[in-house]
Amino acid sequence: MSSADGAATFGAACSPRSLGDGTFIADLRQEWAVGGHPHGGFMIALLARTALTSLAERGEPLADPLAVSAEFLRPPAIGPVLLRTEIRKVGRRATVVAVYLEQRGRSCVEARITAGRLPIRRPVWADVPALPAEPPSGAVVLSGDTPEGAFDLAKGCDVRLDPHTAGYASGRSGDPPRMRLWVRPREGDPDPFFAMLASDINPPVVFNLGRFGWAPTAQLTALVRTRPVAGWLRVQVDCRTIQEGWFDSDATVVDAQGRLVCQARQLALSPAP
Repeated sequence: MSSADGAATFGAACSPRSLGDGTFIADLRQEWAVGGHPHGGFMIALLARTALTSLAERGEPLADPLAVSAEFLRPPAIGPVLLRTEIRKVGRRATVVAVYLEQRGRSCVEARITAGRLPIRRPVWADVPALPAEPPSGAVVLSGDTPEGAFDLAKGCDVRLDPHTAGYASGRSGDPPRMRLWVRPREGDPDPFFAMLASDINPPVVFNLGRFGWAPTAQLTALVRTRPVAGWLRVQVDCRTIQEGWFDSDATVVDAQGRLVCQARQLALSPAP
């Protein structure tokens, strides 16, 4: 993807345009979609950036995204959306902003964003998955068509799957619903907003059980822990249970220095076997 197509880059695509009254507009672009549906990780990044932009417009101190909790009410379509913001609390350590993503007069995604300053010192204690800093030579490049449909995110992201945790990609069925992968933007370096995208970048883990198709998210919560450094983001995704059409997905995102940069948990609907 060339820099001439700047509107398609991650930073530009998730930067809303202010209408001056606490509302914003943005375009959900095909480049940041999967199977024709705007990507959930991209949308929470857009919601978080909208919240911080609204704070800046009010003259509040510079802030980072610390947490996003989003309810996905109905899937928006590719195209323009309206974003309404409501500042719920302004605090010394944590500020909370509600953001509502609407399209054609209907609310599609509603979120609460907690903003503050990301830690910069090394953690006192951390437990992160042991993944290689770079994808192995035999990693599966995620691009083109997937069981969900066209993986348009490949235009803006380089995504590699550990083949040992992606049995579905080689025709196996019955592997555990766990995956390991590596992701980085095709242009620029990862930032806290891209770390949110990375926390939802994986194919649904239920693919390993032969459950293919769209797996819509009902609720997603992401915690940003520190600012990532340049390089690959490594992601480990686990599932605890699949039951009566629902499944959970827990993602841990680690940067090139081995630091935990984002955690995400979501509840989603599983495709039928």
